[in-house]
Amino acid sequence: MSKITSTSPDKSLGVVGEIEITSESRIKEIVSTAKESFEQWSKLTVEERKEYLEKLYSAFEEKKEELAHLESKEMGMPIEESKVDLDSGLNYFRWYLDNASKYLSPEVSFENETEIHKVYYEPIGVAAVIMPWNFPFSNLIWGAIPNLMVGNTVVFKHSEEVVVTSKMYEDITSAVGLPNGVFNIIFGAGETGDQLVHSDIDLICFTGSTKTGQYLYKVGAEKMLKVLLELGGSAPGVCFEDVDLDNAVETVFINRFGNCGQICDGLKRMIVHESVVDEFTSKMKAKLQSIKVENPLDEDTNIGPLVAERQAVLLDAQMKDAVEKGVEVVIGGGRSENMEGAYYMPTILRNVTTDMRVWSEEVFGPVLPVLTFKTYEEAIQLANDTPYGLGGYVFTGNKELGEKCARDIKTGMVSVNGAFYVVPDDPFGGCKMSGIGREHGRWGLRELTEIKVIATYK
Repeated sequence: MSKITSTSPDKSLGVVGEIEITSESRIKEIVSTAKESFEQWSKLTVEERKEYLEKLYSAFEEKKEELAHLESKEMGMPIEESKVDLDSGLNYFRWYLDNASKYLSPEVSFENETEIHKVYYEPIGVAAVIMPWNFPFSNLIWGAIPNLMVGNTVVFKHSEEVVVTSKMYEDITSAVGLPNGVFNIIFGAGETGDQLVHSDIDLICFTGSTKTGQYLYKVGAEKMLKVLLELGGSAPGVCFEDVDLDNAVETVFINRFGNCGQICDGLKRMIVHESVVDEFTSKMKAKLQSIKVENPLDEDTNIGPLVAERQAVLLDAQMKDAVEKGVEVVIGGGRSENMEGAYYMPTILRNVTTDMRVWSEEVFGPVLPVLTFKTYEEAIQLANDTPYGLGGYVFTGNKELGEKCARDIKTGMVSVNGAFYVVPDDPFGGCKMSGIGREHGRWGLRELTEIKVIATYK
């Protein structure tokens, strides 16, 4: 049997564990069982499904400290951020439990003296849910629980970077008594995911790279399946001259350097009015000089390692390109000399040009490119100078200007002055190369269903 050996990106923490890769034949068996289980699971009411999932919620809550420690060790997220990941995931889980029935109930779409038409939200079938490594628990909850609430059965695969964490999820889930075949977890890398989507599934839900998302879209097209994709991002941050710089710096730090910059909708390109760029850069540099880059299990750590050495190698290549093209490195700019592993120092870049890879590509690491603008039109042009359209950030003391800029930025979500849009009630997703469809809220639940109209006479 082939196995995956999971090693912490902090070399001092060594091997985390070894997990058996799920074979292709076993995947087919699992999908077949999920298909059979769907017949009964889909016939339960939302409230009946909720009774089962309440037990899973409680089991995860009991294990959250242990889970946070494991995900920090395995993928490098600072332990305090891992705790937030667990709390956030449980918050979303609670929202699905408390709101699914309301948003999945039939609705009257048309009525006259003789007829009444109702819209029903019906389960689709077996959902292949493939999630990344950057927020292990939240990604599990976001991908699996809404599907289970609407009545789909799930075959779930996490990234190979967090297989030991994923195995713990499986162990917890197995112990709570869900009906056999309703929620299944498989283990492996890209090949395993490919085998899953080519099996007898009914829906693909994927979060990850745009390249893989494009491939899965083609797979879904060939099989005429619904495909929901949450892909890459290169969110702009537009900072106007009337900005509250202290608030902006704190917001930029959280959204660019949180989780070592490994956030899909994180702020990845800073566009600052020329009159405040020097002060912004100075304050941002001071902020980075005050933080701790250290072992992810240390409670005082602000930034841990990147998830894997390959991420650091890619970041090195993007930085090399920028340096060769004349970028100014304000702070950082390379690997940590004090830490063993995939550590990269928090970095600010100025004199960035739009032909640099740090501008044109998604940068999944603690690097902040800064450009300046003179006019509103120039700011919007730079903000939209990307194939991605996931998140966006605006900083200004003028409420009307902030709302206008937010509307003009071509993304699925925009934060103005640090307002936090990642809440369960809001739809999460993007446009352009950032994906198709939405997660969360009433919109995300209904994406996972077949919408049926039944017209009858009174």
